[in-house]
Amino acid sequence: MTTAILNYHTEAEIDQAVLTVQQTFRSGYTRPLKFRRHQLEQLWRLIDDNTDALCDALYKDLRKPQYEATLGELITAKEEINDALVHLDEWAKDERTTPSFVNRVGTTCIKRKEPKGAVLVIAPWNYPVYLALTPLVGAIAAGCTAVLKPSEVTPHSAKLIAELIPRYLDNKAFIVVNGGAQETTQLLDHKWDHIFYTGNGTVAKIIMKAAAKHLTSMTLELGGKSPVTIDENANMTVAAKRIAFGKTFNAGQTCVAPDYILITAKAEEKFVPALKQAYLEMFGADPQASKDYARIVNTRHFKRLCNVLMENKSGDVVIGGQADEDDLYIAPTVIANVERDDKLMEEEIFGPLLPLIRVTDIDDAIEYVNSKDDPLALYIFSTNKKLVNKVLDSTRSGGVLVNDTLMHVSEGTLPFGGTGPSGMGSYHGKSSFDAFTHVRSTMIKGLSPVMESAMGLRYAPYTARNLSVAKMILETIPQFKRGFLQKYIKWIIVAVLFGVHYARNRRLS
Repeated sequence: MTTAILNYHTEAEIDQAVLTVQQTFRSGYTRPLKFRRHQLEQLWRLIDDNTDALCDALYKDLRKPQYEATLGELITAKEEINDALVHLDEWAKDERTTPSFVNRVGTTCIKRKEPKGAVLVIAPWNYPVYLALTPLVGAIAAGCTAVLKPSEVTPHSAKLIAELIPRYLDNKAFIVVNGGAQETTQLLDHKWDHIFYTGNGTVAKIIMKAAAKHLTSMTLELGGKSPVTIDENANMTVAAKRIAFGKTFNAGQTCVAPDYILITAKAEEKFVPALKQAYLEMFGADPQASKDYARIVNTRHFKRLCNVLMENKSGDVVIGGQADEDDLYIAPTVIANVERDDKLMEEEIFGPLLPLIRVTDIDDAIEYVNSKDDPLALYIFSTNKKLVNKVLDSTRSGGVLVNDTLMHVSEGTLPFGGTGPSGMGSYHGKSSFDAFTHVRSTMIKGLSPVMESAMGLRYAPYTARNLSVAKMILETIPQFKRGFLQKYIKWIIVAVLFGVHYARNRRLS
């Protein structure tokens, strides 16, 4: 199939792409660290050499301002690559562990870091560059091969990625497949060693069902309704500015965008004017005329958002409310006095609509959060450590950010991921490497006759005497590990085993 912009791959091309990455992985081609490092460097060059083209594609797809495209997609992706390049040797190095007491002598225990294999990365449309390339960083660093499926909803970005990847990365190991639901379904019919999907829960269930046929491991980065709680004593001017930033970045089409606010009537009196002022400072009196405000991705999502707002039976629009279908524009909109069971509170909004839910106190807010699915993010605005800890201890979410929005996603030292309906698994930084890595537990023992004689305790026929010796070795001697004999424990074990060996040989003679 072909759209006006994007050429979809054929069935034969898809099957060949899958076969190619599977064969390439089995050959061991992507395992050397030198290869991985070169591919990561090439991916960095792909972004750096084509910054203008990538920003232009993002503008065509989402009217994404260059500032947001640069900071929210390109630089953040380059930071992930830099982090992987700096730490690759450390992440990929085998780890030696200290064997337990029973295996202390003559045994080596190793945790080998091995690539999972040929993987499938399915990217979303809201950050079509960042959320396509960042999982790919983890796959490359881990030594996997990959097929990347960009979103057809952002065709300019998908087309450009399909053109650039073969120019910069090894096309035996990393292949882009373009298409819609039919092409994605065909990809899912194949057996993968890992699937990484970013998107919504409805599609995630379809992907999980397909993965279950082959017992394929998965990373699911989903979303949900990420709540904001605001303490009455918080600095409302700062809180409003930071919430406005999180809700309007990419026109609210962000998986961790603030979805709704839980606020007391007293706090709302101060918060709404502060938020109105924040929007005014950011976008002027007419946000539609601002070059710094993105658009809704397409007509279908525009109508979805308008319908949600129109079908809402409660609430008052206190900020914004304007919409222009021809321009795919929806103003930053705040709806106060929204009932807890209204239309706006059913599904993730994924747009610039912000409902305010009245609560009596923090306990009421916690109870409401816990009545919903676990969100991908939870935002708390307060300088009261006791209140913050109460919320942390009483709720569940993929991540938490106190006194800001969105920024935890950009922190590579923190794993990013959901829990339950908001996702499974995590990535960013070392977590990206781990997502595509199998830790292969490896134990290596010697073949010493002395050791084998001692191991005779575990073989049948079982005797009361052998059980008594085994209990002494397994229960009594390990207690020395807690005392001053810690550094002599290895020699104590040798002595016991030698005694067992000597007694056994003497009995046999």
